[in-house]
Amino acid sequence: MKVSIIPEKCIACGLCQTYSNVFDYHDDGIVKFNNSDNLEKEIANTDNDTLIAVKSCPTKALTIL
Repeated sequence: MKVSIIPEKCIACGLCQTYSNVFDYHDDGIVKFNNSDNLEKEIANTDNDTLIAVKSCPTKALTIL
């Protein structure tokens, strides 16, 4: 699955990193992918933690493409 980040929607709540280590944060607390500044990343379909993180985002700053 391909996961996309929409930084403008992120409120820096921290939920995504709580569920999945795929996510990290910029200094201002806005979500990014771990070790990457890209806004899209291919994630294994078996990565349930990331799927839960995407579905739990309160502002829908994370989406599955």
